Parts: sequence; C-alpha cells; structure tokens
Amino acid sequence: MMQDKKIKVAIIGVGNCASTLVQGMFYYDKFRENGEGAPGIMNWDLGGYTPADVIVVAAFDVDRRKIGLDVTEAIFAGENCAYRHDCIITPLGVPVLMGPVLDGVAAHTRERFQPASLPPVDVGKALIESKADMALCFLPTGSDEASDYYAGQAINVAKIGWLSGMPSKVAKNPKFVADAEKNRCPVVGDDVKSQMGGTITHRALIDLMNERGITVKRTYQVNYAGNGDFANMVDDKANRLDKKHVSKHAGVTAFLKGGTMSAGAGFVENMEDRKTCVIHFDSCNFGGAPVGVKLILEVEDSPNFAGTVIEAIRYIKIARDRGIGGVLPTVSAFCMKSPPTQIPDQEAVELLKAFVRGENMG
Repeated sequence: MMQDKKIKVAIIGVGNCASTLVQGMFYYDKFRENGEGAPGIMNWDLGGYTPADVIVVAAFDVDRRKIGLDVTEAIFAGENCAYRHDCIITPLGVPVLMGPVLDGVAAHTRERFQPASLPPVDVGKALIESKADMALCFLPTGSDEASDYYAGQAINVAKIGWLSGMPSKVAKNPKFVADAEKNRCPVVGDDVKSQMGGTITHRALIDLMNERGITVKRTYQVNYAGNGDFANMVDDKANRLDKKHVSKHAGVTAFLKGGTMSAGAGFVENMEDRKTCVIHFDSCNFGGAPVGVKLILEVEDSPNFAGTVIEAIRYIKIARDRGIGGVLPTVSAFCMKSPPTQIPDQEAVELLKAFVRGENMG
C-alpha cells in the first residue's frame, strides 16, 4: 500500500487530552526540519512518520460550548485547562460534531460538562467522509457504552484504526478483536500509560527492587489533580474510579513478585491539569531489615498522556499501511496500562524496533 505522509486522526472527546495533542501538532511543526532537536519525544521518526505529520480531520463531543467550533477553538472551551504550549495555532476547518451522549457524562458532572440538546450526527458516515486513518477515544473513564458505540462505528462502519485511550475494554473484547481482524483495523488498548506517569514509574521501581533482591510487602499509589478526568472519577456512584484503579492495578501488579498493591485518587479543583502522584513502598532487604521508599511525581497530566499517544498513533498508521488488523500486542503492552498481554517495557521497546523494520506484526 502506498504510504500517505499525513496521519489523519478523528478525536472522540475534545477535552484536555485532545487539547494538548492538537497543540502538539502545531508545536512540533516548527521542528520539521530539525526533528532531532525536538524536546519531549520518545522517537522523532517512526517508519518515516514524525509528530508533525499528524492532522485532525474529525472531532466529536457533547459539550454545548464546543459543538460547531473549529477543533482548534474547542480545545480551549468549556472546562478544558490543559497546559498551553508555545506555538501559533491556526484553524483547521474541522468543526466539532455532536456525538451521542449515552453514558459519556456522569450524573454528578452534567453541570460541569453541559451536554447539548442536539441530535447526534451519523458518526460512521462522518468518519468515512473525513477519510480518517484512525479514531482516538478520549472519552471520560467509565463511558463504556459510549466507547463501545464509537468503537463499533470505527471498526465496523468506517473500518479504520482504533486507539482506546481510557479503561473501557475494546482491546480485550473478543467481538471487537475479531471484527478488527476481519476488517484489517489495527487496535491499540486499553487505557493509555502516560509518558512518565504513576504506572510506568511504579513499574520501574518494582523492576529495580526485583533486580536488587528487595522484597516488597506493601505498595500504594495515590494520584490527585483538578482536571475533568479526576472530577469525573470521584464522587461517583457508577464506580468510574474503581475502573481506573483496576486498569492501573493490572499495569503494576503484573510485575510485582509479592506483596499487595492499592491505589487512591482525589480531586483538587485549583490544581487544574497539574497532577501529583505519590508512590510508597514498604519493603525489606537483607535479613528482613526494613526499606521504605516514597516518591512524589508532579506532571502536567494531559501532555504526559499525549507523549505516549503520539507514539501509538504512528504505530497504528504503520500497521494500517501494511494491512495489519486486530490488536497490536506489543504496541498495546508498551503504550497501555491494561493491554491483553503484559510485556516488560524494555522487551517491548526491542520488539517495537523490530516491528518498525517489518519483522513482526506489532
């Protein structure tokens, strides 16, 4: 298949994650001639694709303050509070379309996210007309019905790639997996593992302790921030926070040789998109002597998310160029908290290099 240099993406949920990704398109465009000097990127060139090659061609949301706006305006509307990148943003001519609400807005966040009283567009038709290579799902945690709807439209109607950014199970859903294989739609999921977030940092500390013979008795991770994702998860009868913790727990305990792990979260409104993560270990070394570790990680939450998404987008595009469908196991293991198969990160890195060279199926 002939390679199209542009990677055309459709965004589902124009929140903070979408904001930082769209801003990043413009930010990295200025490094097009000198990509090796671009900050904050794992790989500038992946199979001939760079971060500057990503372009948004469709966008869906339900917030009345965003519907109809160009996506470059909508990313700063409503409750969005993502970090402002140093770049000049120009309109893309891509209006935000009304999607189905379904379970995408929790009862306790309806005032905050203000769903519009408009009929939804035909999502499958809009995806086909946009000629998107893939759909990126940035819906709130717990939006399982909405996630399934959009995944079905992408995989079975538009027959394009799918990135499952939140914990809703698509990459672990046997029907979606079978449909994606049949329709040659590459799928990456579920629940993005941030570029340097709590999950990857927690795992790195576990790897270090395993290598040094430290026995972990108990460990926990607590995250708190003031963005829409955290507002959505807390004070909720639909157990959205529990779903996020299940995903995070899976991403950490797969490499924990013993002991127990727990997680917690809190919403602190004036923190906006800045997130603090506290990781604690109660462990022991030689002779059972105690070892305590406490680490505090502070990040802008959405750029941390986008730093991984910009990698996954390009792996999906490489797979699409090659006619590969179904779940990309190594890409999912490297980029996601809760992939179908957990693979140690360093092993996944080598397998991904081989995938780019065309030596495996991703």
